[in-house]
Amino acid sequence: MSKKTVSLVLGSGGARGLAHIGIIRYLEENDYEIKSISGCSIGALVGGFHAAGVLHTYEEWLKQIDTLEMLKLLDFKGSGGIVSGNKLMQKLQDLLGDHLIESLDIKFTAVCTDIEAEKEVWINSGSLLSAIRASISLPLFFTPFITPSGKKLVDGGVLNPVPIAPTFHDDTDLTISVNLGAEAAPDMPIKKRKKSDTPIRQKLQHYLKTLSLPDTFIKEDNMYGIANKSFETLQGALARMKLAAYPSDIEIDIPRNLCNTFDFDKAEELIAYGYNLCKKRTDL
Repeated sequence: MSKKTVSLVLGSGGARGLAHIGIIRYLEENDYEIKSISGCSIGALVGGFHAAGVLHTYEEWLKQIDTLEMLKLLDFKGSGGIVSGNKLMQKLQDLLGDHLIESLDIKFTAVCTDIEAEKEVWINSGSLLSAIRASISLPLFFTPFITPSGKKLVDGGVLNPVPIAPTFHDDTDLTISVNLGAEAAPDMPIKKRKKSDTPIRQKLQHYLKTLSLPDTFIKEDNMYGIANKSFETLQGALARMKLAAYPSDIEIDIPRNLCNTFDFDKAEELIAYGYNLCKKRTDL
């Protein structure tokens, strides 16, 4: 029996996107062949590693990294964003290697936003690492990615958090989309910390204090936190609109309250959540 071919759409949503890894693992184990990936933000990162055939290296690193090592990757010296992202991208390059998108065995598109032209940008050629960097540029947190022509690119989720359109002309059996901004669920198996207890948030607050910013920006219900929550709310609304207009064959919904945006130290639980969610479905 031949495998079902899949166009996989991986949405944006911070640490919730680690569930993408579990979903990919489930599909691989159950006679699905991923032929095409369209992703934005964390979806572009996970999808890019899979398209390059090295998702296992990223997965193992996530499971082994401790909080201190994670914090060392945050270089709070950005202009146009709190974090420049240079240390993180160097680590990702070590894990990923050098790849051209057009040379990958799996068709891949990273979706970004041109912040000045106010339009969606699809990157489907050139450096895979650069495409990932552009797509994960969360506004306020990461500095924008500047292209050789001077375009400023930020997180694709600003305009399209579940980018189905790049898969429209794929010759595959199924399109499967993963929405990380789905309706909140009452009972989550992954225990959430208070936001102020998140290691990355603690370091962020410490850095903000060094900038002599007003208390309203630094305290737990700060302006950055409100902006981040507002961005996630907007993403959820955009995702619902996009999926209603362009429904996929199978939609996998990840509750938006699964974890906090920066809970990357919960990798093992989040990966397992994605895998087990697929396992419970009757249409996969």
